[in-house]
Amino acid sequence: MWGNNMVSIVSTVAYLGLEARSVEVQCQIAPGVVSFAVVGLPDKAVAESRERVRAAISALGLALPPKRITINLSPADLPKEGSHYDLPIALALLAAMGLVDAEALAQYVVVGELGLDGRVAGSPGVLLAALHASSRGMGLICPAVQGSEAAWAGEIEVIAAPDLLGLLNHLKGQSLLRTPEPGIAEARKGGPDMKMVKGQETAKRALEIAAAGG
Repeated sequence: MWGNNMVSIVSTVAYLGLEARSVEVQCQIAPGVVSFAVVGLPDKAVAESRERVRAAISALGLALPPKRITINLSPADLPKEGSHYDLPIALALLAAMGLVDAEALAQYVVVGELGLDGRVAGSPGVLLAALHASSRGMGLICPAVQGSEAAWAGEIEVIAAPDLLGLLNHLKGQSLLRTPEPGIAEARKGGPDMKMVKGQETAKRALEIAAAGG
């Protein structure tokens, strides 16, 4: 089912402030001592991704191949943090195993955290990822709970996945997921409160004087 040294690639993003940068998740399954490594400057949440991905794939009734599995997050010099790498890592692995069509995946940027039971959970930054995907002429695969947020990016195909199984069925064309509608912004009741700002005493004092002086 999986060839020697097969490498699959899935696109995702790294968040740097209010900017999303392209990151490639590369997965190689090769003969050798059984292992599952994530390289490319991952932080602790990304390193823990392995266990969530392993459990989510196992929840599908699948076992990881008894081979040397390497996930590389490229470019390596870009800091990677957050749990949104779970879903792209899982899809890259499933593609390398021959269970997902790698060519179909190439059209999407993927973000999402995985639960141990295979559910896709929300993660911060989805709108940034959607805008980034749109600028590259790609679609977005994201958590179902954030589909309406992603749809704000405009003319972009959004696949909002509730769980890994539902996503795989959608990608195989067996059971299609509903296209999300952009969410409706609720009118804000009152404005932000100064007490929400920690520190910044000089700036707060300046605002108070400005407000008092009209």
